[in-house]
Parts: sequence; C-alpha cells; structure tokens
Amino acid sequence: MSRIVFLLEEYSMKVLLDGLLPRLFPQLSFLCVPHEGKQDLERSIPRKLPAWREPGVRFVVVRDNDNGDCKQTKARLVAMCEKAGREDTLIRIVCQELEAWYLGDLAAVAAAFDMPAVPKAGRSARYRDPDAVVQPSMALLELVPSFQKVSGARTLAPRLNEGTNASRSFRTFVAGVRRVLSEMSRPTG
Repeated sequence: MSRIVFLLEEYSMKVLLDGLLPRLFPQLSFLCVPHEGKQDLERSIPRKLPAWREPGVRFVVVRDNDNGDCKQTKARLVAMCEKAGREDTLIRIVCQELEAWYLGDLAAVAAAFDMPAVPKAGRSARYRDPDAVVQPSMALLELVPSFQKVSGARTLAPRLNEGTNASRSFRTFVAGVRRVLSEMSRPTG
C-alpha cells in the first residue's frame, strides 16, 4: 500500500499525528512534514506536490483557521493543489486552532494532566462547541496552566477519542483520512 504524506502548518501537529494516527489507523503508512507556519506551508505546496516522485502517494494538507474564513482558505488551498497537479489532495482546516481538538475531549485532557476538575468545565456552554472557541490555546491554558504545545500534543495523542470528541473539525479530519485510506486500498485498473 502507498502512503499518505501530511503537510502540516506546525511541528506540534506532527507530534500529535505521529502519536494519534498509528492508534486510529494501524495499517496506515504515513509521513508528517511540518512547516514553520501558514506562509511556509503555503509556499511549499506549489514546490513539493509536483516534485514528489513516490508512486501512489496521497497528500493531506492540515492548517489552522485562526479565525479566518475557512471556506475561503480551503478554496485557496484546493486551487493551489489543483494547480500543482494534485487534485486528489485532501485539505483539512482545523477550527480555530489545534487546541480546539483537545477542548473537544476534556476527558482526555483531564487524564493527560491528572486534573479531575477539567471535565466539569466541559459542562460550560463555552466548551460545547470547541471549534467556535475564539482562542482555544488561551482557553486550554486557563484549564491547564502548565500546557505547552509540543509536550501537550505528545501527551494527548494517545488519549484523544474519535467517538466522543466534540470538535467537528477533529471528526472531519479523521473521517477524511479514513476516506483517503479507503480510496488507496481499492484496486486500480
């Protein structure tokens, strides 16, 4: 089977996916390529996608929304991938920041940071739709003052639960990877 190459906005996404993907998709062969922010990621797409010579590889681009217009951002990224000759690239926008995926599973946050009070915060209206939280990174810091992006990603990767995560963008990401993996396993010809 071919592999999926994940082009990621930042290193903490790589750390999270390196721990999360083997647990959710044990059969998945993948490579995570982190970038140094949105601009670096978007500059690399026109270069990396057409130059990649690995047969059968599929790409997934993952980028934070950061309060932007997610439909506009996705449309721009889709157009970039199409222009690069990779129409089959999956684009996933994290609403609003990666930390929203963590807020979507406060039980995982509580277990990861040994904080029994965190799930109580989940009953607050603020956390019912973690993708709507304006600055999820700040909200997470309020709940877990010791939280750091990279170590937090490493700690949460083995705990995030697809089935109970309230983040729609997390569930959409997982479903998209599942779909790409299914398409890759179909016989060709």
